[in-house]
Amino acid sequence: MKKFYIHDTLHFVRKLTLRRLANIVLLYLSYQITKILKKPVQWGIPMTISFEPTTACNLRCPECPSGLRSFTRETGNLKEDFFRKTIDDLYKDLTYLIFYFQGEPYINPKFLDMVRYATDKGIYTITSTNGHFLNDENARKTIESGLDRMIISVDGTTQDVYESYRKEGKLDIVLQGARNVVKWKKQLKSKTPHIIFQFLVVKPNEHQIPEITRLAAEIGVDEVKLKTAQVYDYEHGNELIPTIEKYSRYKKQKDGTYRVKNELLNHCWKLWHACVITWDGWVVPCCFDKDATHQLGDLKERTFKEIWNGTAYKNFRSQLLVGRNQIDICTNCTEGCKVWTEE
Repeated sequence: MKKFYIHDTLHFVRKLTLRRLANIVLLYLSYQITKILKKPVQWGIPMTISFEPTTACNLRCPECPSGLRSFTRETGNLKEDFFRKTIDDLYKDLTYLIFYFQGEPYINPKFLDMVRYATDKGIYTITSTNGHFLNDENARKTIESGLDRMIISVDGTTQDVYESYRKEGKLDIVLQGARNVVKWKKQLKSKTPHIIFQFLVVKPNEHQIPEITRLAAEIGVDEVKLKTAQVYDYEHGNELIPTIEKYSRYKKQKDGTYRVKNELLNHCWKLWHACVITWDGWVVPCCFDKDATHQLGDLKERTFKEIWNGTAYKNFRSQLLVGRNQIDICTNCTEGCKVWTEE
């Protein structure tokens, strides 16, 4: 059973407006009608947008294109003026703004200024960080930015286990960064951000699940989330696949090979209520398109609404309704999978 975090929930509800609620209703209705008619019907604009602050990262995690330095697209930082212009067009209908796609957000020197701008527009803001840049100054500025939710990746409770996935990472720096955020949250008498330790469950760290909960409570973190790990090369097994089945996205078959647990149904809520904008202005369908191979429009040339209702988007939605298993980014997707959280 998922825990209810009252302060975080109430803070989110306070940011809902009648216009934003109406947009959510339009999105949901059009999605349900699409499932019935089996052809794309799209009303409203996304309630959730992921904006990519940067593609740069200080770590070298083995299942991350940014960590592997394997992108075919250029590395760069989101420009503040471009971000502001886009938000000015969308904020009245936008509910969630996620400052994350690939890379480490705090590498962008204007990151917290952009969070502040979104906060001033009344948008609920979220980021995900590896925690290596949460020094005392950045921790204070994070609280002052009005960030609503912060996810800190802590994939181990000892350095040896942590660095088995978070290559070149330093656990003591991450934990001190979390302590800095908790400290400034208290000193500034702020109820935000809601701080989450995200624990990506893999075989090397699964024995530390009880310890991450204890560590989070000791520091003063609000929540622990246990996340299943996406593995690219899984068919013949992978050293990262957990032995605890409920934390694995993959199931071993009788012939010894592995398959994705969830069934690929020919519809996807993400394509109706969310999208991703890369640092250089490309709109892509979702967070599984890590290298932005399915570019549905360029915001440097067209407005967001033109792209969202354009031919490329309609064609992609139509393709998904016919055969989701024929779209490369969908075949290892967790849409419909349960995300396990520590109780």
